[in-house]
Amino acid sequence: MAEGKIIKALSGFYYVLSEGKVIQCRGRGVFRKQKITPLVGDYVLFEASSQTDGYIMEVRERKNELVRPPIANVNQAILVFSAVEPDFSSILLDRFLVLVESKKIRPIIVINKMDLLSGKTKPIVEGYIRDYRHIGYDVIATSTVTKSGVEQLLPYLEGRISVFAGQSGVGKSSLLNALRPGLNLKTNDISTHLGRGKHTTRHVELIEIGGGLVADTPGFSALEFNDLEEGQLPLCFPEFLERSHECKFRGCTHMSEPKCAVKKALEAGDIPAYRYNHYVSFMEEIKERKTRY
Repeated sequence: MAEGKIIKALSGFYYVLSEGKVIQCRGRGVFRKQKITPLVGDYVLFEASSQTDGYIMEVRERKNELVRPPIANVNQAILVFSAVEPDFSSILLDRFLVLVESKKIRPIIVINKMDLLSGKTKPIVEGYIRDYRHIGYDVIATSTVTKSGVEQLLPYLEGRISVFAGQSGVGKSSLLNALRPGLNLKTNDISTHLGRGKHTTRHVELIEIGGGLVADTPGFSALEFNDLEEGQLPLCFPEFLERSHECKFRGCTHMSEPKCAVKKALEAGDIPAYRYNHYVSFMEEIKERKTRY
């Protein structure tokens, strides 16, 4: 049997990259009974009689996997947000960050459409950029119109599997087109009526860009914490994690415990209030989910 990596899944077919060739494969019938669904990014063993007639026989163990978007063995997530149109949302970014951190995937934050910033909005967005950099995140400000900041992304892609994710209309496909001229991914302008973009990417596919493989994924705007437990949430906020050893109680939830180092940092202004508020909101959401079940 040959070994390869799934680089595209579409209409029941899996396209496996092996020794420089792409083989069109189907999954084994027994996969359905075993509840195995091959994902883009999976390392697989397959048999093929021709380049268009192969069968995946085995899916190797995954390092990680995401459900939305459905992809496995990701090294890092490029979280693309727009400065405006749609307006930058720190709570949505924090939801993405929690999901990515919980999967042990490195996040890179990209704030796109910086060329559209003006007036009161500009210092607000620039303030968010400073905050997330202070936490320790890599934040790249870009514009696909002026090409500003786009090339700064290329070194991050080399030798890695990266997933580009973010709500629809933020310019993910435009950014990928700018990173690899000639790619010609379909893009759509923001809907002025709905205030959000139309989905332009219909399936997950790994594309060679900047010496690595990049997944352009279907846009989505909601993330659920279905697999996250209360005790895991504090580990998904790096600025909380680095202070947790100073808390009086081991396993401090940073909610109501006395002598909490996180709340002390919050009061001192070292942790932005909106980050802590999002944390509390997410914690309540997880608790409510557990009560419901």
